[in-house]
Amino acid sequence: MCAYMTDRKPAVIVTGSEGAIGSALCHALEGRFRVVGVDRECEESSHESVAVDLTSDESVRLGLAAIKEQHGNRIASVVHLAAYFDLSGEPNPLYDAVNVDGTRRLLSALQGFDVEQFVYASTMLVHAPTRPGLPIAEDAPLEANWPYPQSKLKTEEAIREHHGQIPYVLLRIAGMYTDRCGSAFLAHQIRRIYERHLAAHLYAADPAIGQSFIHIEDVIDAFVRLVERRESLPPELPLLVGEPQGMSYEALQNRLAFLIHGETEWETRQVPGLAAKAGAWLQHKAAMLVPDVIDQGEEPFIKPYMVEMADDHFEIDSSRAHRLLGWEPKHSLHETLPKMVGALRADPLAWYHEHDLTPPVWLKEAEQQQIPGDQLLRGHEASMREARASSRWAHFANMGLGAWLVTSPPMLAYGDAAMVWNDIASGAAVMIFALLSLSGRMSWARFATAAAGTWLLFAPLVFWTPSAAAYLNDTLVGTLVIGFALLLPPVPGVSPVALASGPDIPPGWDYNPSGWLQRLPIIALAFVGLFVSRYLAAYQLGHIDSAWDPLFGDGTERIITSEVSKAWPVPDAGLGAVTYILEILTGFLGDRRRWRTAPWVVILFGLMIVPLGAVSIFFIIIQPIVIGTWCTLCLVAALAMLLQIPYSFDELLASGQFLLERRRQGQSLVRAFLFGDTIEGGSEDPRDEFAAPARTVIRESLGGGVNLPWSLAASLAVGIWLMCTRLSFGTIGAQADSDHLLGALIITVSISALAEMARPLRFINILFGIALMGAPLLFDGGTPLADWAGVLAGVLLIVLSVPRGTVRNQYGSWNGAIV
Repeated sequence: MCAYMTDRKPAVIVTGSEGAIGSALCHALEGRFRVVGVDRECEESSHESVAVDLTSDESVRLGLAAIKEQHGNRIASVVHLAAYFDLSGEPNPLYDAVNVDGTRRLLSALQGFDVEQFVYASTMLVHAPTRPGLPIAEDAPLEANWPYPQSKLKTEEAIREHHGQIPYVLLRIAGMYTDRCGSAFLAHQIRRIYERHLAAHLYAADPAIGQSFIHIEDVIDAFVRLVERRESLPPELPLLVGEPQGMSYEALQNRLAFLIHGETEWETRQVPGLAAKAGAWLQHKAAMLVPDVIDQGEEPFIKPYMVEMADDHFEIDSSRAHRLLGWEPKHSLHETLPKMVGALRADPLAWYHEHDLTPPVWLKEAEQQQIPGDQLLRGHEASMREARASSRWAHFANMGLGAWLVTSPPMLAYGDAAMVWNDIASGAAVMIFALLSLSGRMSWARFATAAAGTWLLFAPLVFWTPSAAAYLNDTLVGTLVIGFALLLPPVPGVSPVALASGPDIPPGWDYNPSGWLQRLPIIALAFVGLFVSRYLAAYQLGHIDSAWDPLFGDGTERIITSEVSKAWPVPDAGLGAVTYILEILTGFLGDRRRWRTAPWVVILFGLMIVPLGAVSIFFIIIQPIVIGTWCTLCLVAALAMLLQIPYSFDELLASGQFLLERRRQGQSLVRAFLFGDTIEGGSEDPRDEFAAPARTVIRESLGGGVNLPWSLAASLAVGIWLMCTRLSFGTIGAQADSDHLLGALIITVSISALAEMARPLRFINILFGIALMGAPLLFDGGTPLADWAGVLAGVLLIVLSVPRGTVRNQYGSWNGAIV
């Protein structure tokens, strides 16, 4: 204990003296009283302090003994602020150990003193909630609904039982705030509105519900008045203090929205309590499973117990405090909110850290680039409003498409009850979600509209509709609905920083892998696959009587009605058509910077190309081996799919490099993947890609990151020859199957290696060359000439796999891996 000279001023003990209220109260009492601060750990301060652990009998005994030795037996007042508190809403042993038993232990030790007053800092939450217009007075029913106020109520009971001859005051305080905020609940509410979270527009109860607040200076004033007037107060006194005119949740929302964004009215929608509670629970579980997704590892603030209390209204009658103390609040939350928002605007990062909040990525990036966070956000919002206004027609178009769907069954004479009801329900859903999409605050509705459109692509397959009109109508309308919902700007979910700053061309690259000319070959090839798949699906669904095959007779019909094809629960050709449609739409989604603004789109695009290419080559392999015939149209579709693979690699690489760089910079990998981000380096590409002559456009489109070296061309020829050895050499049985399998794989690898950045894949052909050389020894069915030709082809393939071929472009650090 620090040594201080004893004087004749009354002594006041303040527990929890190192906290916000405690330190302020000690400062307010100094000069008129001898102030002794008590806390678990004492810091250097202007008042005398003693370290006491309220959970230990010995620590309390020794601490009070030291106070008695220094200040004597007479204590004017003990202001008991020390308490345990958390926002988890879960029971914690410390509530009893510190709040209840610690207070009982303190009162027991104080029985050896002459104490004029014991003031306990309780909370208004020990009272049962009321209704607007019915303020709570001290004699109102007591009913604590979660662990923290329950511990306060138990502590009040302990004080009544163990205070002995010591007069006591139970000061029940409203929600406290400071000029800079100082309240976790207010801080998170301000944050949600500042960042325009979806949760900022939702409330799990009537927004007219609210609660009383009180400024910390008014709290200190109440404590000081209690100490000064201790001799005139009743010996057992419950006392409520708070601002009588509490703000409703809706009024608070509107006030903050005006101060932060200049909006006079903020839309706050009431959501069902059960849905809100389920959402809070799911958000908490998501934060545990993938902490990077939810506020970069910060635990979600809104807990299920908070949702349960959302309709609790706390309105205080402080007339007793006015009558006994002459106390009235000198501040109001309404008039203090500008100071809180001003502190946020003055230094957003400092305000976030002061309130233990994780700043959004865009705010941190803006500060690093010396861009004011609110300026960045305002600019982003203005550009989003402009983009929404320019594309609003698309949502009206979707409403029209929904109406078209609802009225289609009688006009197109479906004759299919399942499709009739499907189109009526789906059309209604599209109209509703498209209507909601008109609001910039409901961007989720765009995804819901797109989901309805996606279902329309699958519905004719799921129901195996015999109606060609229904199939055509649903797939065409579904494609348009998805396109109008998602393809037009603004792309929902992209972070402000990703849109406001950052390069078009990745660092170390000399072209933009997300440019339109880079995507055009993939989209064009996807259309080829779509037309073929739709034609084959029409035969599978019975819309046409025969399937054309110019080379293999009835090969096409046998393939698409084989047991392999029938193993799927829906027409497999139709499933392929849906995939091609989604691939085309994803190809159009996002701008020329999507490699960093929407990595999830790039990865989704790649996942639909590369795995589907693998599936296509698998079906080509099994056709002559398992089914015993070929399908000309299937070969065309497979080739179109394979050719997409080399054109997709560069954008996948750029997004991968971007995500790894974000991770190296300590940013959230998951957030960068979902919402995009900026990156240092790279360059701008202001040119209009389609302004060049047509020949240049075609050349750049076909040659961006892809070329055909003579060695890979020769490898492709080897692969094609191997797939035709049944015809050229009359091979049969296992040898013919081996040639077919290896030929298909060689073609796949060689086409994939056409991408400059994937050129090392050609070395896989060395393994296939070795397999070719050994095949005549392992399999029967080949003629001597065919066997020697296979061996020579294997040697040739190994030799052809050595030259790298020309690499014209730069791919950042990846160029070192292109050997």
